[in-house]
Amino acid sequence: MAEQEFSLPLGDGSVAVSLPDCEVDVATPAGGEAVDPRAAAEAALDDPHGPALREVVDADDEVCVVVTDVTRATPDGALVGAMLDRLPVDRERVTIVLGLGLHRPMTDEEVESGLGAFADLAVNHDPDAAVEVGTVDGVPVRVHPAVADADAVLSTGMVEPHQYAGFSGGAKTVVVGAGGEPLIRHTHGPELLAEPGVRLGRVADNPFREFLDRAGDLAGPDFCVNVTHGPAGILDAAAGEPRAVVRDLAATARAALSVEVAGGYDAVLAGVGAPKDANLYQATRAATYVILGANNPLRAGGRVVVPARLPEGAGDGRGERRFHDRLSAGESAAAVYEEMREGYEPGAQRAFVLARALRDHEVWITNSDHPEVVEDCLMHAAPSPAEAVEPGSRVLVVPDALNTLLV
Repeated sequence: MAEQEFSLPLGDGSVAVSLPDCEVDVATPAGGEAVDPRAAAEAALDDPHGPALREVVDADDEVCVVVTDVTRATPDGALVGAMLDRLPVDRERVTIVLGLGLHRPMTDEEVESGLGAFADLAVNHDPDAAVEVGTVDGVPVRVHPAVADADAVLSTGMVEPHQYAGFSGGAKTVVVGAGGEPLIRHTHGPELLAEPGVRLGRVADNPFREFLDRAGDLAGPDFCVNVTHGPAGILDAAAGEPRAVVRDLAATARAALSVEVAGGYDAVLAGVGAPKDANLYQATRAATYVILGANNPLRAGGRVVVPARLPEGAGDGRGERRFHDRLSAGESAAAVYEEMREGYEPGAQRAFVLARALRDHEVWITNSDHPEVVEDCLMHAAPSPAEAVEPGSRVLVVPDALNTLLV
């Protein structure tokens, strides 16, 4: 067979891939048409789900806006700007909380890049400083003090495929991004993640999503502006009541991102790129989205190959360190999975889910700055995708693995 050539994302650029003697198929979703984020946000604010923003916020309110962190490609500056233009409050009454969850704090440069003229209003979330605002099913709901003290809580968000919530966005930005360890421990623990409705691409009847929404009834957001994206860029925006916003944009995302594929592939080459390939914790989402999604296209013993730069290694945040500690200490994926079924620390859930996938399939990370970290974490490292694929393989290429739903 003729040599097959294509490219995959790597950091802010791409890597050329050549696979001689391989049978190659490419999973390319419809993708939709890109829109201008600011214009889309303004249109959404003019036609929200539920009450308009001016009916949610009073002139004398203290307002907290929770935004996504550097691991999400959300146009937060545009979304915050569109909201603030419609707020009946002075700028001095607005605090922006960077929704880190258990990720590392954002640098000044990252905050400036993400928020632009609103960077001076921003503070990094500290999960240890979170305060309790109530409980859901006995689980304490804790949030950043600025969220707890606000008269009105707003948020941005990216509604994109998510391993547990089905799609991210909505209340998740606040209750996880600006939340405390008890809720993260419960929602990301082995018992809830084992529920059959907790899976990629599913919002309705998803216990994980339902718990987040109930926590959001206590903590906020009262109003959100979210976007969804695909290969073309930002595809749409929606504003208003969080549950309705997620349902709206999830439908848009499914139509744009779903691809029907057959099975029996020897290898899947899964593209990630920036910002998700900054560390191993985030980049391995590509592998679990393929293996644990609605339709695993791999044959028994097939492998996933992910080009990822990994400038941060395993990652610098609390959750990323726990992920690395669990995998690097494990004798095998099966042993890690069985041990973690008894429970684990918040943030370590990515190790649990990855170990579940690694029981049946190898994961290869290529082109990384830290191949030793990859090997420490029960995966395989290679200098290039071609060196991770055996000659004669039947290969499925998924150029944007985190934004493609294999069905």
